Amino acid sequence: MNRRRFLTTSFSAAGASALAAQAGAQTPAKAAAEYYELRQYHLRVTMRQRFSDHFKDEALPAYNRAGIGPIGVFTVAVGPDSPTFWVLLPHKSIQSVAVVDARLQADAQYRMPFLRLPSTDPGYVRIDSQLMVAFDGIPVLEKPSGALAGPSRVFELRTYESHNKAAHRKKTEMFNKGEIDIFRRTGLQPVFFGSNIIGTRLPSLTYLLVFEDMAAREKNWPQFVNHPDWKTLVAMPGYSDAEIVSNTHSFILRPTGYSQI
Repeated sequence: MNRRRFLTTSFSAAGASALAAQAGAQTPAKAAAEYYELRQYHLRVTMRQRFSDHFKDEALPAYNRAGIGPIGVFTVAVGPDSPTFWVLLPHKSIQSVAVVDARLQADAQYRMPFLRLPSTDPGYVRIDSQLMVAFDGIPVLEKPSGALAGPSRVFELRTYESHNKAAHRKKTEMFNKGEIDIFRRTGLQPVFFGSNIIGTRLPSLTYLLVFEDMAAREKNWPQFVNHPDWKTLVAMPGYSDAEIVSNTHSFILRPTGYSQI
């Protein structure tokens, strides 16, 4: 079985509910769920500038020509493993995930020296990657705009692990049925929410928030935690952290000057 067919078969079920159109002639079709590949390029300090120049001038335009975008490129402001570049690649379909590397290899404009660096002087140390399917409650990426697109913006990347798949589904349901709405009302502006379908430490979900600056982050999280609707939601049977969340991870990321998100 070839790689494209394998990916298509394996993941189509994961996004089936989000890909289906809503029933009823008077109901608009529901947006198809996107897929997100989130990569971590681990570097040595001496690799930082060359990698950044390559991604800005060569890789990012090539991904855009392959139909991928908007692309987020971030560095770590708070968190381990620096220097690391985090790259978010949004795909409109699982087919796009399967064929993007082939499209880049066929792109004559992308056959750059960076891709042929020797093992004695590589472009990066290692790549880690995870693949997600978007939540029903936010099926497409929301690109920051207005003040949230300003130069002082920061992003918070959070991952919630669950102890089994049933608990993971319950936490996903909690977000879709109320928590995302409370986020929005308290200044926690989402960029995406995704259920991890390939990666480490499964089952888990990952989401990305954007803030105008760090001061806004410090102000808005307490507003969420203390909101009466959140207190009501988290007290509902089956929705407490003890029941559905076993571990959390958080990074504060800053966009590069050429990030499209």
